[in-house]
Parts: sequence; C-alpha cells; structure tokens
Amino acid sequence: MTTADVHSGTYAKRRGELEVYFDRTAVDGWKKLVTDEKVSRIRQTVREGRDRMRATLLSCLPDDLSGWRVLDAGCGSGVASFELARRGADVLGIDLSEQMVGFARDRLAEIERKEPVAGTARFVAGDMLSADHGRFDAVFAMDSLIHYRTDDAVAAIAALGQRTERAMVFTIAPRTPMLAAMHAIGQMFPRSDRSPGIEPVRPDRLSGMLQARDDMAGWRMGRTTRISSGFYISQAMEVRR
Repeated sequence: MTTADVHSGTYAKRRGELEVYFDRTAVDGWKKLVTDEKVSRIRQTVREGRDRMRATLLSCLPDDLSGWRVLDAGCGSGVASFELARRGADVLGIDLSEQMVGFARDRLAEIERKEPVAGTARFVAGDMLSADHGRFDAVFAMDSLIHYRTDDAVAAIAALGQRTERAMVFTIAPRTPMLAAMHAIGQMFPRSDRSPGIEPVRPDRLSGMLQARDDMAGWRMGRTTRISSGFYISQAMEVRR
C-alpha cells in the first residue's frame, strides 16, 4: 500500500463509519469521559486508562514545546491539545466529529479565561491525513488508529511521517486474547447495532512493516508501553527521526 492508497479503499470506508458513529451516536458518552461527571464502573476504568495513556504519550515529548507545531490527530475533546499548548506548542487538533470539535473549542475558551496558555490551540473537523494541514514538528495520535486494519494504520503513519519533522507518538490496540475475543464477538452483532470495532494489532508486526517501508527511511522505533485499565487496553508507540 502506498501513501496515496490510504485515502481510498478500506481506510476511507472505515473513516466514514467513524465519522457517523462519533458525531451522531457516541458523542455524549465521550464528552462524559473527559469531565468529572459520574459514570459507570466500566466507563470509569476507561477514563482512568485514557488518562494514564495520555500522560504516557505526553511524556515522550519535551516539557518545553516552544516553537513546535503539533498535530493532535483525532483530538476528540481536546484534552491533549490543551496540555501541548500549555507546553508552548502551536497545536492543530483534528477530529472527524464536528460536535467534538465544537466541544473542544468551548473547553479551550473556558481554560483561557482561567489561565494563560503559552502556546495556541486550534480545532477543525476533517481528515487527519489531509495534506492541507501542512507540516508539523510532531504528531500526537491517541486512540485514533485503533479502528483501522494494520496495513491501513501503517500507511496512515507513513503518510503523516512525510509531513513530520521530529516525532510521532500514537496508540494501537494490541492483540491480546481479551481484545481478540471482544473483536470476534462484535462481529456477531447486526451491523446496525454495533459501533465500528477496534482492530487488534501485533506491535512487532506493525513495527516491522513500518521499518520495511522506503518512505519511512530515517525514522526509528522508540519506546512502547502497554496500558491496561479494566476495559481499556492500548499500546503507546513512538517513532523518531
């Protein structure tokens, strides 16, 4: 699969499914995860896992991001974008969901009324892979690739790498017995009754596929960390120039 291929075929199909799901079906649930609102025990484990994962990915980037332009790919409610901006980065948060982007803008306005932010954050709805977004020093992509097949995820990372100068940090859904079982069970439900499933990926396979690509020459694999919190299982990965 070439970099151009990622804009068509299975990637485009899944992107469309995700846009419908997160903008029309799941937006209220995702908003609750980033507030102090009481949630179910299951959702609480997801909230805690996502908090730990966000901190893990952020730890891969410098505390001082002054002068850096950062893409928050699949920014959701913008929590990571706010922290990146606090570190001095100029952040572009991209999400497929217009509603989540609007929510992120409102939350940013609240934060800026309470505290000075060293950098900037801007939120737009659209495709994280669009070349119209320009070039970046770093890409932050938390749980935005977990719904794509391995070859599509690899092609997406490579496409982002063509416009990134220093580092990319992202997550995948690691292939574990639990996640494999959940994926198989999900396929049993009628399509209209289920959300776009996650795609379990073997981290070593993804790393090998990335390193084998000519358009990833000059990039090297960095740290990788698995976060497991109840119903949340995700693997942080890092690639650097």
